[in-house]
Amino acid sequence: MIEATHAEMVVKRHLKSIAEVRGFIRLALAASGTDDFVPCLVASELVTNAIRHTTGPEDVTFRIGHNEDGSLWMEVQDSLWEEPRVQRADLDGESGRGLFVVEQYTRYWGVRPLSGNTGKVVFAVLNP
Repeated sequence: MIEATHAEMVVKRHLKSIAEVRGFIRLALAASGTDDFVPCLVASELVTNAIRHTTGPEDVTFRIGHNEDGSLWMEVQDSLWEEPRVQRADLDGESGRGLFVVEQYTRYWGVRPLSGNTGKVVFAVLNP
């Protein structure tokens, strides 16, 4: 049986932080031997959305871990309670595909509000 474990980092609200998140994922997954390509892709999309769409001085929190069944979970907590939606991207557009990518590469994803509607957590679960 695999024990549920997790790692957490505070992400500064600038797009340069995305590379730091990917490095954090590689470190967190190194011991388990889990391939990091899909986790890095999904996390990049979730964190980018949080950074681009939230306002205010609060940083974003990223968490990643393994469930007992070996699946990988990750979540991003931010200070805006506005539920993200999968959008239909313009074929020529340079943005708007983030949650579509998340939907394609995960077992499932979702959103849960923080108490008092002070923000939200967007989470995703990836197959082992």
